[in-house]
Amino acid sequence: MTASTASTPAPAGIVPERPWRGVLVATALPLRDDLSVDYDRYADHCSWLVANGCDGVVPNGSLGEYQVLTPGERARVVETAVAAIGGARVMPGVAAYGSAEARRWTEQAAEAGCAAVMLLPPNAYRADERSVMAHYAEVAAAGLPVVAYNNPIDTKVDLVPELLARLHGEGYVQGVKEFSGDVRRAYRIAELAPELDLLIGADDVLLELAVAGAKGWVAGYPNALPKSSVELYRAAVAGDLTTALTLYRQLHPLLRWDSRVEFVQAIKLSMDIVGRHGGGCRPPRLPLLPDQEATVRAATEKAVAAGLA
Repeated sequence: MTASTASTPAPAGIVPERPWRGVLVATALPLRDDLSVDYDRYADHCSWLVANGCDGVVPNGSLGEYQVLTPGERARVVETAVAAIGGARVMPGVAAYGSAEARRWTEQAAEAGCAAVMLLPPNAYRADERSVMAHYAEVAAAGLPVVAYNNPIDTKVDLVPELLARLHGEGYVQGVKEFSGDVRRAYRIAELAPELDLLIGADDVLLELAVAGAKGWVAGYPNALPKSSVELYRAAVAGDLTTALTLYRQLHPLLRWDSRVEFVQAIKLSMDIVGRHGGGCRPPRLPLLPDQEATVRAATEKAVAAGLA
C-alpha cells in the first residue's frame, strides 16, 4: 500500500476493495457517570477520528468493552458508528463464545451496512486447530469478509502463520490483526499467504510491522492522538523512517500501554486529558493505580506539549 492510497479514505457509502486497510481505530466507548453508554458522544468520536485522518473504526473490540455490553447496547454501538461515518469505514468486532453467536453478530453487522468484521478465535476454552477452522468457516458463511484477530495472550489460542495460511487458503479470512508481539511472524505470514493482509495489532510494534509490510493498523492510541498517530503510520508505511522514528520515540511511552492489561483505562485517561471524553470503565475493570495514572498523565501531557495532540 502506498502512502497516497492509505491517506485517502473511501467516501461514505463507497466500499474500498479492502476496507480493513489503513488506520482503523479500535474505538473506546464513552460512558456517562452512571456507566451507561453515551451514544451521542460515541457518534461524535467516530466522526472526529475520521476528520483527523483515520480511515475508519472498529467498534466492539476489547477497547470498546464489548464483553460487558448488553446485546442491545452492542448492536446500537455498531449502528451508531455506521450512522456517523458510513458502513464502508466500520469493521465491528464479532467475537463471542459460540460460533453461532459470532455469526449472528456478523449478520447484524451486514444488516447495519458494514463492509467487514473482525473475529477472535474461539475463546471460551483453548480450542484446537479443527475447532478454530470450523469457527471461522461458520462466521465466513455469513458473507462478509473476515479479518482474524490473533491475541494468544488473552485467548490462549495462537493463530500461528501456518494456521493463518490454512484459514486464508480456505477463503475464511482476508486479513489478520497480529497482536502476538512477535514481529518475526510478519515475514513467515508473507511467505505462506502473500495475499493475506497483515494488520498491526499492537501499538508498540507499529514501526516494526509497518516496515515488514503491514497493510493497516487496528489502533488504540489514535483515540486520543489521531493526527500524530496517523502521521506516524503514513510515514512508516511510506518508508520515511526519519519522520517515523522521531514520532515513534515521542509516542512510544503511550503506545506501550496498548499491550498492558490496563490499556482501556490508560487510553480513556489520555482522551480525557486531551479534551475528549473517555470516562470510566465498567466493572470488573478498576481505575488506574495512582502511580499508573501519574505515568500516563505525564506522558500524555508531554505529548500535548510537543504538539502531538
